Amino acid sequence: MPANEEGSEQPEMRELSDARTFRALAHPVRLSLLETLFLEGPLTATEAGERIGESPTTCSFHLRQLAKYGFVEEAGGGRGRARPWRLSTVGTSYSNVHDDTETELAAGALTRLLRERALTRYRSWLETKASYPADWRKAAGDSELVLWVTPAELQEINQELLGLLLPRYHERLSDPSTRPEGSLPVEILVLSYPVVPPAKA
Repeated sequence: MPANEEGSEQPEMRELSDARTFRALAHPVRLSLLETLFLEGPLTATEAGERIGESPTTCSFHLRQLAKYGFVEEAGGGRGRARPWRLSTVGTSYSNVHDDTETELAAGALTRLLRERALTRYRSWLETKASYPADWRKAAGDSELVLWVTPAELQEINQELLGLLLPRYHERLSDPSTRPEGSLPVEILVLSYPVVPPAKA
């Protein structure tokens, strides 16, 4: 885990690979807590509950579950529900393809829930973008491409896109002091999938 200048540890990306962890994460309240801690944390269960519309008791339970699976940790200070929590990871990565059916189904369920939440945020942007300054409206993108590629080429495209974005901006995820003035959290969705099934052999 990387350290900042003072020597304190910074969160890092988390690789997911087992069915239990996928199922533990695939819960709307837990995802809301992770999203809120990412944007505003550290927060207590009470503070997080105020932001996501859940009770402190509910948030406390789900924060403990997230801690059990290594997604959050106590930030230090406070007692009981007044204990602040912070992320122990700034993001996750995983494959939807697994050798066993149980893990593949659990990964698929998490993916569907994550994409539904992302598309809800996208619809919210479309409905509210008139309230944003012109420079943000101009900068936001909405592109659609159809490319004729092989599976190997598609995998290469996805890896190249991640290789372009993550090294350049990853530090800003965990260290707010590196974020330029005027920056906002921006969600970038890269969805790549065949639009017709392959020909039968």
